[in-house]
Amino acid sequence: MENDTKPIWQPVTHWIGSGAGWLLDRVVKVLAATGITPNVLTVVGMVINVWAAVLFAYGEFRGAAAVLFLAGFLDMADGQVARRACRATAFGAFLDSTLDRYSDLGLYMGLVVHYTLIGRPFYMGLAAVAMASSFMVSYSRARAESLIPLCKVGFMERPERLVLLIIGGAFWRMAPVLWVIAALSTLTVIHRVVFTWQEIRAGRLIPGNRTIF
Repeated sequence: MENDTKPIWQPVTHWIGSGAGWLLDRVVKVLAATGITPNVLTVVGMVINVWAAVLFAYGEFRGAAAVLFLAGFLDMADGQVARRACRATAFGAFLDSTLDRYSDLGLYMGLVVHYTLIGRPFYMGLAAVAMASSFMVSYSRARAESLIPLCKVGFMERPERLVLLIIGGAFWRMAPVLWVIAALSTLTVIHRVVFTWQEIRAGRLIPGNRTIF
């Protein structure tokens, strides 16, 4: 007879996920009813990320984590508002992706500034490496998808990086978080390079592309 006992944490994670989904749905309904455009929400989200970056620069890690949580919530809401209000556009998706890159760079720059101000050059360099590797995760996918239909392989996407930054700020464990982001982002880029090479070698290119090895 099979053991049907579920791990003790499953009900907890289910409740957390359900509660967050319920709250997000209510917020999206309210925002959609106000008539605010998704692009405005995208810009507001970037401004809030800049606020979090400033807090990181001043060493207010827990405050930055709270602000970053709000920014992440808005980042999820803008796309849902666009779909609910039938305002999803190609430009909106482009704007969202572009401002996300500025938001990411701002957060890591805040950490670079913080470690510079307190005289920790090693961690300043680590934050810079995490920033560069995070940017390359997004760039490698964008560049790959100009050649092949899809390149979503790898683990360290933007949501995972933001969750790690929130955890690092909330628990004052930013140095280990930066190590994880730098290492796993680099592995994700390598994975995407290998995957793209395999796809091109197999001839799975976007129609119109002609690539010579």
